[in-house]
Amino acid sequence: MMGGMAREESRTITSQQIRTPQAPTTAGPATRAWATRLLVVGIVLTALNLRPAITSLGALLEEVRDGLGMSGSVAGLLTSVPPLCFAVFGVTAPRLARRFGPAAVVCVGTVAIGAGLLVRPYTHSTAGFLAASALTLMGIAVSNVLMPVIVKRWFPDRVGSMTGLYSMALALGTAAAAAVTVPMTEALGGSWQSGLAIWSVLAAVAVLPWIPFVRQREAGPAPAAEETAPPRHARVQTPALRITRSRTAWALAVYFGLQATGAYITMGWMAQIFRDAGVPAGTAGLLLAVTMVMGVPLAFVIPRLATRLPHQGPIVVALGACGLAGYGGLYFAPAAGSWAWAVLLGISNCSFPLALTMVGMRARTSAGVAQLSGFAQSTGYLLSIPGPLLVGVLYQHSGGWSLPIALMTALLIPQMLVGVLAGRNRTVEDEAAA
Repeated sequence: MMGGMAREESRTITSQQIRTPQAPTTAGPATRAWATRLLVVGIVLTALNLRPAITSLGALLEEVRDGLGMSGSVAGLLTSVPPLCFAVFGVTAPRLARRFGPAAVVCVGTVAIGAGLLVRPYTHSTAGFLAASALTLMGIAVSNVLMPVIVKRWFPDRVGSMTGLYSMALALGTAAAAAVTVPMTEALGGSWQSGLAIWSVLAAVAVLPWIPFVRQREAGPAPAAEETAPPRHARVQTPALRITRSRTAWALAVYFGLQATGAYITMGWMAQIFRDAGVPAGTAGLLLAVTMVMGVPLAFVIPRLATRLPHQGPIVVALGACGLAGYGGLYFAPAAGSWAWAVLLGISNCSFPLALTMVGMRARTSAGVAQLSGFAQSTGYLLSIPGPLLVGVLYQHSGGWSLPIALMTALLIPQMLVGVLAGRNRTVEDEAAA
């Protein structure tokens, strides 16, 4: 069944992927190959930009707090802004993609990322910093949702490998921002404003590959490939999905939300945990980078492994167990075993590429993936909002990290349970057709 779907979508993609209002509908293999290669470059560069806005801030959070006069609770609110924006703006991505085409939406989103990164360090107020951060995160949100859609539509027979490539680039950008933000800030004169703003350059570069695809509305997530094969009078209408009827969709949404909670707590607070344990700021940034860089190889391996298994539950459990061990180490000996805890938490954070892969596997068509991706990510990020904020409040009022780490550890248990449910070999079309 999946093989047939892949062949159908491949035929549709071949006829649509380079179509523009000015271009003929038939194009040579060389043009199609060029377009495909350029699209891969665009996916990789965009993925590199989806986390530096967050991890660069995590590395300099203490300096930003001092510079803007933030309390611990306000800093916790700041670390809750990413999932809030992802929930609010991510839900609009499928509708925007249907109207303007996914490439155009991703292109504009990448422009928003760069603009927000450039502006936010120089707003000189907490409110301005939050507003500019929201602009950046709006661009990240729509790209987050549309990456699985673009992969499903353009690479239906390579969902695992392309999701792995995208996830690996995302992890690389995350790790690079964590590792080099502090030394780069020092090289730029010690100004945290410059250290944060420099990442807008990477976003500007990522805009370029998407420009040739901006007017290709046909390459969007709807209609599904199978709708183009038969004549119009013979088409079987694809039933609308009532996604909230699907238990798999709900399980995937909750899994996405809980893994996002852990990820954003890690990105926003882990460097501070190590610094409070006596680790120097530069080393704390490197430890955060180690956590993030673990996703570079594993984000490529895990999606490929997941697509070969009928049930992804064992991977869910293995990743969760690493997280339990890492948080236990942070609780009992944060400085003594810091490198080991960073590695274990980095492995655990690879729940994100696994979740993206399951989004692509739990729907048959690109239209189904678009709807599932929007629902799972928006709902999941909405569920993740309280976590980072609660960590900041617990940290400020308890005066230490024992209670926040206990919270992080406790959240892994339901994450593993719903992940096992989301990993079952089912599709939302079977569960949610009207």
